Amino acid sequence: MPWALPLRRSPWGRPGVKALVTAGVFVTTLWNLRFFLNPSKGSGEDSKHRESLVILVWKWPSKQAPNVSRDMCHELYSITGCQLTTERQLLHQADVVVFPHSSLQPGQDKLPKERLPGQNWVWVSLESPSNTRALAAWNQTFNWVMTYRQDSDIFIPYGKLVPNQSSTVNIPAKTNLVSWVISNYHRTQKRAEVYKNLSRYLHVNIYGKANNKPLCKNCLLPTISKSKFYLAFENSIHRDYITEKFWRNSLLAGTVPVVLGPPRANYEQFVPADSFIHVNDFDSLEELATFLKTMNSSRYQQFFAWQRRFSVKLYTDWRERICAICTAYPGLPHGRLYPDLQSWFNS
Repeated sequence: MPWALPLRRSPWGRPGVKALVTAGVFVTTLWNLRFFLNPSKGSGEDSKHRESLVILVWKWPSKQAPNVSRDMCHELYSITGCQLTTERQLLHQADVVVFPHSSLQPGQDKLPKERLPGQNWVWVSLESPSNTRALAAWNQTFNWVMTYRQDSDIFIPYGKLVPNQSSTVNIPAKTNLVSWVISNYHRTQKRAEVYKNLSRYLHVNIYGKANNKPLCKNCLLPTISKSKFYLAFENSIHRDYITEKFWRNSLLAGTVPVVLGPPRANYEQFVPADSFIHVNDFDSLEELATFLKTMNSSRYQQFFAWQRRFSVKLYTDWRERICAICTAYPGLPHGRLYPDLQSWFNS
């Protein structure tokens, strides 16, 4: 083959071996240089995040703190890579620190003196602005907020409707018209005023501490379910503030909620328009009372049509709420602080 070039002999005994060794040394040098120039790759911080996200709850929101374990979020809610702790000595390992507003009151525990780089602090509250004090002291403190408001970084409603395939409607037997459970009755509240005027036109069965008729935990829903309507009156009126009075005492109990709270349009962001009655739908409370007293069976059953497509899910366990931070974490903004927490919450 006259056109073939002769192979060059190598001192290693075979052609091209020296070139291969040289290329190998070059690639190894580049690989090591990569870690020298970019030390964060493969660092302990990234490994930690791959292993588990550590969430420290500074003080558990409910009166009795549960025993939280490393795999609790996975065991209870199928959320992986999430470790909850209440051990404050793990502050320097925590990716997220959760501060319920109740722990920030005067005379309570103080916040940590320092915040680790990259560590995010969460302000948590399920109370309305009317029942939340001393927010002005926490400007430029928290990275995220966790409340019942839909525009929160971590949204924790009191309840919601979830799809269901039962296609059935279950309306408990009724023995009375209207009931209301009230523990803290204050004459200055809007709900007290509305009740006082409404009661002029119809009888309301009242339970709870305010009327010296407390209901045991297992008695609450069976007692309320006997009423056709329930006064789901919130203690204050704020956007998205729709509490267990609506989700548990009304929908879950199998009564039709008569609501006093944010505007009807706000409720309709959470439930079908024909699942509740809004006080503001009527020109007067006398008109509302007449509507309730004269409703026929066919019209009444229409308020339960939502049951064919949905069921009620309540959020009552703080473990589930805290574990939800892990699910939300990848999409949350990092490095941001709320400049004026009070203005945001009162907006």
